[in-house]
Amino acid sequence: MPDKLLDAITSDPVTMGWMQGAPPAPEKRLLAARADHMRFPTTRWAFSHMREFTPTARVAGAGGAPLPRAIDDDLDGVRFAPLGREGTITIGEALLEAFTDGVLVLHRGTVVFERWFGVTGPETRHIAFSMTKSFVGTLAEMLVEEGRLDPAAPALDYVPELAGSGFADATVRQIMDMTTAIDFSEDYADPSSGIGALSAALALTPRPAGYAGPSCLPDFLPTIRRAGQHGEAFVYRTANTDVLAWIIARIEGRRLHETLSERLWRPLGLPGDADMLLDPVGTPFAGGGLNLRLEDLARFGEVIRTGGAGVIPPAVIARIRAGGDPAKFDLAGRYPELPGWSYRSQWWISHDEHGCFSARGIHGQTLWIDPAAEMVVARFASHPVAANSANAAASLPAWRALAQALNP
Repeated sequence: MPDKLLDAITSDPVTMGWMQGAPPAPEKRLLAARADHMRFPTTRWAFSHMREFTPTARVAGAGGAPLPRAIDDDLDGVRFAPLGREGTITIGEALLEAFTDGVLVLHRGTVVFERWFGVTGPETRHIAFSMTKSFVGTLAEMLVEEGRLDPAAPALDYVPELAGSGFADATVRQIMDMTTAIDFSEDYADPSSGIGALSAALALTPRPAGYAGPSCLPDFLPTIRRAGQHGEAFVYRTANTDVLAWIIARIEGRRLHETLSERLWRPLGLPGDADMLLDPVGTPFAGGGLNLRLEDLARFGEVIRTGGAGVIPPAVIARIRAGGDPAKFDLAGRYPELPGWSYRSQWWISHDEHGCFSARGIHGQTLWIDPAAEMVVARFASHPVAANSANAAASLPAWRALAQALNP
């Protein structure tokens, strides 16, 4: 069946029968050698099972009880108007449009809405993709607050291997805020783009025949060249995050998954273990390799919303929430659905009347924090289109409609 005919219901991985049976029938097996974990519709199963396709390292959790629950199933029927469309739809319909795998809504720390789809459940470690960046940016801001990371220093001060690259004279702050000027395209559909080259070095999918490029992320990142003047504009480029994680690793003296466990997971009491995708030499993929339970994602958002739980300094959260310069945010017109937004420390900042800010990942991954409504939304998804513009028209107003319903 052609992909274009599949919606969230007909592409349900249980209905499709992926990896069912002992062993699964040959036509229902998903293989890393075919890159089944990165092709729709098999992604609907694979995004919940990524460590079966690629090497991972453990982020150790703290154990503990689940969040309190007071489920209001009526929230499924809340109606709202999607952006740029006539009429209204319900929250439930919006979740299907986004190919949602799981969603949790917290109000004042209590789970008030919870839905699971397909093969994703409470203990599933689903890939977060670029929501990983916001964890990395938070760690970087913590090191800044501790005086161990100078945001005005060039990256070269921390990682001499970047000499001659486009990152060498970029400041740490420019890397954190993605205002570097580097020759790197984030075109997910083009295997020859910058993100395609990064994926090849990462070996996230099989490399093409005759591949002779960099064999790992530390070999790839220094090959990226400068293209323009740093600091002039925000341009979303995943390579920035992997450089930032390299800097953090040099300061911490350990790999990213270990730092996540010791600086965030265990001190914050996040109960579940998580996984980090690794490149062939064991480098964690900081730009999008975190796999975690949905409740741990929601808990992290609640910690940020409520001031850091004595682990993340309030000054760190204040700098993130203040945002970057909206005038530098969308000079190329890539984000018409995000007017007036900015990007700061690997977080997306709305500057709206509620002070909302977000971690975002391709294919619909979302952590939405609404301080005014005392609400956190955590969603995993497997939308067939990577770019979040494909689901923003329904998703963004859905979160605002939930905030209004919870605070009439």
